[in-house]
Formats: sequence, structure tokens, C-alpha cells
Amino acid sequence: MTRSGRDYLEALRDGREVWLDGERVKDVTSHTAFRNTAASIARLYDLAHDSEHRDVLVSGGVHRAFAVPRSYEDLVARRAAYKVWAESSFGFLGRTPDYMAGGAAAFAAVPQIFTTDSFDGAANAVAYHRRLAESDLYCSFTITNPASGTGDDDLVVRVVTEKDGGIVVRGAKMIGTGAVFSDEVIVGTIEPLAADDVDHALCFSIPTDTPGLKFVSRTSYEAQARGVFDNPLSSRFDENDALLVCEDVFVPWERVLTYRNVEATAAMWWQTPAYLHFVHQAATRFWTKLEFLAGLAILMTRTSGAYELPPVTQAVGRLLGMVAQAKAFVLGAEASYEQVDGGRGGVAPGTEISFAQRIMAGELYPRAVQEIKQLAGGSIIQLPASAEDLLHPDLGPVVGKYLRSPGASAEDRIKLLKLAWDALGSEFAARHEQYERFYHGAPHVYLTMQTWAGGAENCESLAQACLDGYGLETGK
Repeated sequence: MTRSGRDYLEALRDGREVWLDGERVKDVTSHTAFRNTAASIARLYDLAHDSEHRDVLVSGGVHRAFAVPRSYEDLVARRAAYKVWAESSFGFLGRTPDYMAGGAAAFAAVPQIFTTDSFDGAANAVAYHRRLAESDLYCSFTITNPASGTGDDDLVVRVVTEKDGGIVVRGAKMIGTGAVFSDEVIVGTIEPLAADDVDHALCFSIPTDTPGLKFVSRTSYEAQARGVFDNPLSSRFDENDALLVCEDVFVPWERVLTYRNVEATAAMWWQTPAYLHFVHQAATRFWTKLEFLAGLAILMTRTSGAYELPPVTQAVGRLLGMVAQAKAFVLGAEASYEQVDGGRGGVAPGTEISFAQRIMAGELYPRAVQEIKQLAGGSIIQLPASAEDLLHPDLGPVVGKYLRSPGASAEDRIKLLKLAWDALGSEFAARHEQYERFYHGAPHVYLTMQTWAGGAENCESLAQACLDGYGLETGK
């Protein structure tokens, strides 16, 4: 069954070890660096638990992202659920609970991938999916190495000893987006491993409050925010990113998914539909985020009175074209769906278009931001320091006189432009631009994978057909 936002927040008060600015955070639900974002995630749970969106978000008593899709219609229904949650944060919360829920469903769709000569994790993968779905848990992941790992055996997570009941692991992983807000965290690797690197070939999922598990948070933009009026996005939707450190952490065998098997440790992401489900959620969120940015551009230009100018109209049209591109990738991936394991594992969005979405998103987002910055001009620079200037009995009238526009009061104009700055020019905004560039990995990885995804042979054969259709003897 789905849980309420209150249930979710209560679960976060478990003594997890989160560090920020040299201080151990006692409670992420009340700390100024995390509390508003935790509340925003809690709202997602409330939308599924008891709201007018429940029928869209829930099927069979669990969030739709946990269900193994069996048809095109199931993919469409899943996307509708993704869209509701994405719109709740205007696309700025990326790794919400539905992200890894789709991955868990993918593992359960083809559990045989986890059966190897060295370890059989099939039952554990099915139990992992069931545990998350039935308890409506939020699972994050850390599947990237902090460095090459050479020269220091404890740099990257590895097993240091085996016990009757499980394994003891030591080392670090990154980038734990949303990890400080999650109930569980998957620790694994998506990076290629050498064929003989079995020491680092493992994946497991453990509760966030597991003894010996540390999360070292990056700078909190929420903590730096002056308030919702002045920082409407960063004050509420800073999902955070954290370095995960394991200091002799005990992992029970039943929580281990892969162990000492390089092929299975990679296959769990690429030979199950996990990555395709990830892209489905991410592409829906990206589409929503571009909708928000385009809407922001429209509001700014209407307020300034420039909306009807031909160059501005063209710029807005270009942004709306980007929105349509993002939407088309989602719909196209659904329409080109593929059977998983001959249909026994249900269906997944089409690989070719899903992989292509990664290229589009990483290249399109910076262009969209730049387009809106051009439309904003200097208006987003000359703003009052905070809402206090507007509220001051002497200064407020001055600000109100000189910062209004023909289409809006000073308060409304400043409110809009502060939202624009938080989305386009703040440190929070810079993180999001970098985040979208590398959301699906490094370009040299996903561009190469696009070549493998399919379509190259058809393109080549079409060009070859043209060449084969004529020759020297054909004449002029």
C-alpha cells in the first residue's frame, strides 16, 4: 500500500549518518539544509496516497512505477504517473522515488539475469522489488566510482570479508542524488569493469541508516536560500547529491544482488529493461522541465511587453519547438516499445529512441537556458536583495515605484524575475545545467552506445542502395 507524506517523513528520523559543513545532521526533516525538500518529497507521497491523482499514480495498491508494464497501454499509464510527480516539482526533482521503482520492476521482470556460477541473486532481486513496492520505499543509488581506484584498495567499494550471514564492505561510491532522503540505497557499478576485476563486481541494497554508512553532502542550496519568495526553486527542490562512504558495513546475503561476477554486475542495468525504464521517467521529467522553462519565458516577455515583437515571438516559438521535441521522444519511445525476454518480462520503451533521448536532452537543455537568458536580458540582475525590501515601510514604496512594469506590479514582477534567476542564473541553476548535461552519463559513453542501439545498418543500407542504383555505364 502507498504511504502518506507523514509516514515518509517519520521514516527519515532513523539516525542516518549525514554530514554537511563538518556537522553531523541529526534530523534531515528539520535541518535547514534539507527540511523543505523532504517536505516536497512527502507531498509526492501524499499525491499518491490521498488526492485527486490517486487513480493515475496507483495501480493494484502500489505506485504504477513498481508494476511490470505488459503492454503499450501500461507504458502510457506509467508515463501519466511520472508526469504528475514531475509537475509537482516543475521537473527540478530528478531522482524521485519513481525512478528506482522502475528499475526494481525491471529486475523482477528478468530475475534470471542475477543467477550466475558465483552467486544466485535472482530471489533477492525479486524480494527487493517486492519489498520496495509493498512498503512504498524510496530507493536511491550510488553506482559511480569516485576515482580510478588504482593504488588504494579501499578507495572503491569492495568486500573485505565474508561471514556466514553476509559480507563486510569498505570504500566509497558517488553520486548519491537524493540519497540523504531515501529509505534504501543501491551500491553497485554501472562503469565497465575489467574481466578479472571480481573484487569490485558486486551490487547490493541496504537501508540508509545501516551502521558504518556515511553520506557526505555537497553544498546545500536550500540552506543558502533566503526564503521561498527569493529562491522559490532552490528552497524547496534541492534534492542534494552525496558521497557514500562504507566503513566496514555489514550487508546480509539476502540484500546482495550480484557478487564477484563482472558480467552480471553490468547485465543488471543493460540486459534487464532497467535503463530503459530510467530513461522513460527521466524523459518525462525533462519534457516537464522544458514546459516550465518555456512558460517562464512567456510570462517574462508578456510582463515586459515584448511578447508581440517578432524576434521575441520567434524565440518563444523556438522554445516551444524544444518542448515538442522532448515530448516526441517520450511518445516515440513508448510507441516503439519492445518485448522483454520474449514477452515473458513484459515490455519496455524502445531502445533506439530511448538512447537518442539522452543525446537530445544533454544538448538541448543548455540551449534552452541560453535562449531564455537572452530574453531576460538585464532584468534578472537588478533585483532587490530580498523580500524585506518590499516589506520595509520606507523602502517598499520606492521599490514599488521603480521596479514595476506596465504589465505588473513591482511585487509580481520581482516575484517572477526571482523565479527566473533561480532557474537560470543561481548556483542551483548552474548545478541543474551541469546535471542535465551529464544526467545519463558522459557523452563519449552514450554517443558510442547510440551506435550499438540499432538503426546504423538501415541507414547504411539505404545509402548503399542509392550507390548500387547507378554506375559508369548508366550515362548522363
